[in-house]
Amino acid sequence: MLPGKRFGRRRKAVNMDEGVFDPEDKQKVKRTRLGIWDLYEEVEPRLKHVPGYWRSQLETFHEMKQSFPFVLKMLREIGSIRACWWLLAGYLILTVVAALIPAVELWYAGLLLKIVQNAVEHRTVDRGVLFQVAASRLICNAITRLLNHGQALIYRPLNERIRRHYSVHTFQARARLDVPTFSDSAVQRQLDNITTSSRTSIAWNNVQQILHLLSTGVELVSQFSVLYNLLQDQRDGILLATISFGHTLFRRNFDQRSYSPSGVWAATTRDPDYIKSIGLARAVHQELHRKELVAGGMFEYLVSSYRQATERLGSRATDFFEAYAIHNMKNRLNLTGFLSDPLRELPQIVFTLRAVQYPSDIPLSLASLNLITQTTSKFSRTLFDLFERTGSVVENLANIRKLYETFEIPNLIEDGGTPFPENRQDLALGVAVEFRNVSFRYPGSTTDVLRNISFKILQGQLCVIVGANGSGKSTILKLIARLYDPTEGQIFIDNQDIRTLKLADLRRATSVLFQDYTYFPLSIKDNIALGDPDTAHDDSKIREAATLGGATDFIERLDDGFDTYLTRPVDDVYSSLPQGTKTLFGRSVQYGGLRGAAGMASHAQGLSGGQMQRIALSRTFMRDEGVGLLCFDEPSASLDPTAEHDLFERLRKLRGSKTMIFSTHRFGNLTRHADLILYMNDSVILEEGTHDELIKQDGGYAKIWKLQAQAFLP
Repeated sequence: MLPGKRFGRRRKAVNMDEGVFDPEDKQKVKRTRLGIWDLYEEVEPRLKHVPGYWRSQLETFHEMKQSFPFVLKMLREIGSIRACWWLLAGYLILTVVAALIPAVELWYAGLLLKIVQNAVEHRTVDRGVLFQVAASRLICNAITRLLNHGQALIYRPLNERIRRHYSVHTFQARARLDVPTFSDSAVQRQLDNITTSSRTSIAWNNVQQILHLLSTGVELVSQFSVLYNLLQDQRDGILLATISFGHTLFRRNFDQRSYSPSGVWAATTRDPDYIKSIGLARAVHQELHRKELVAGGMFEYLVSSYRQATERLGSRATDFFEAYAIHNMKNRLNLTGFLSDPLRELPQIVFTLRAVQYPSDIPLSLASLNLITQTTSKFSRTLFDLFERTGSVVENLANIRKLYETFEIPNLIEDGGTPFPENRQDLALGVAVEFRNVSFRYPGSTTDVLRNISFKILQGQLCVIVGANGSGKSTILKLIARLYDPTEGQIFIDNQDIRTLKLADLRRATSVLFQDYTYFPLSIKDNIALGDPDTAHDDSKIREAATLGGATDFIERLDDGFDTYLTRPVDDVYSSLPQGTKTLFGRSVQYGGLRGAAGMASHAQGLSGGQMQRIALSRTFMRDEGVGLLCFDEPSASLDPTAEHDLFERLRKLRGSKTMIFSTHRFGNLTRHADLILYMNDSVILEEGTHDELIKQDGGYAKIWKLQAQAFLP
């Protein structure tokens, strides 16, 4: 039996409403190591069937023609994977040989029918041929079991090599997309089309489908040849075969069974590479991380980290249910399995021997009818399976085309060709920024969030953009980071059109903290390190950045310190647990039925919004070198006044001669030190100048300044 068709035994359910499930109780709980997973089971674990069904959809011939070049490309690429061709050749040979076994069995069944016929008509039996026929059935069953077991052994390494190869490709395809491209609903649907489970890949699914189609064709041709010769010598054989075929047509069904632990159980993994690889994958899958990923130039670092983690994991990188299936595969080849097949065939063997001993008592027509209906029914089921799988193959071939098209999705933000800056030492003096008649609306919107904006920030200046929420402050920073391009107008960086600059250079020279900052499903250390992928492995730099961000004290109080995961990317899996079980593996238990599929996620306990913001700030402080422009979008929104004052003091010291841009709706100590204040309202800049100049104008800025100041007056 190949992987995917799994069987288990049913047992009566046990009521486990009382008590506590304690994984550390070695007397009541059995611990099993399944690769990177630890499975904890109550004594006497049970297996149960999980029914499933095959589903396919017939596609057009034109679809197959379009997909064929991509299939050839896939095969060439698979051929470049180490040892894949040898494994694939072995899998193919075993598959073809297994497809010939039913025809061999059918041929021996025809010999058996002739033996019965000869016994009825002439009262003689060729004993040598008879025992040869009987032995052949047992030998064919044993060979089939060995072939299936051999396929299962090759399936695992072959699947893992192909899956691992294409997981890096799909990870890279997602990671390289810019914000507007990734947010496009059509692109999201395209990405969803190539998403598979962590157990397999679209490429391997196609290889399996093609091999199955080939083996089914071999099985049909060989069986048809034998069956045709057999029916020619039988009275009404063609009629009986037709009736049997029609009967099978109306009763065909497919049954797939899988297995998983049952009863009371729980599983967890502590493998750091697996947890990190899943966290990295989620980071590039989820849209909320896209702005920081793109603006921070994290693409190459993320791909490199993911590749290194998957290479260290090797074939150990499986989800729990696949690991459990592999663990139970060893039970497929045992003495009990070999004995079950001859026991199943025993009634027919006994009937045959009885027919030889007393030929006159068993009409030949009964033997003929039994053989013809059985063999024809088996042949027709194989034929229907071919029709069923053909549609599925067409669908999977189309998925290969979609997979390779996804690798080539063009970004909406086109890269420039001009290096920036010409001399990187100039970044220490800051970067000049100029907007000329810039208007912008977000993709899919009909409303401008910026209307005819013009301003100029000189090198080394501190600029504060103030205004109410929704006035367009954050959008200005997004355009500077070139997450989007203006709908109208131009943006200049050091007197160069921003569209002409290399994106990697621009984002390397710019550090941005957004108001809707995100934290990645990685450890705190990795979250901070992503601020500067070039120094991401420098622990001292990470701790220094955490200190500048004001996060060191509370991080070190956490149980796992800098290794604490803000969101655990790998869910634990567990069964329905006793109501007294409140925590498991140090995390809260979520009740609500079987949790085997969804598992439970864990978040860092007790971190406030201000603490989370300090971690995001620490990520920004990783980019103090090689940066000429620092942008902060509401950096103190979740901080108390004391923490806000300390933050601004650290930022001013960090700034040096660099250009720094803040957006905020709070007017305070920061605006007093600003070289330039841009007061915005309703998508336009209404006032521009220093704090003293705007107070003298007694306009909108002055009114809001006085309004906020009254809150602190007695």
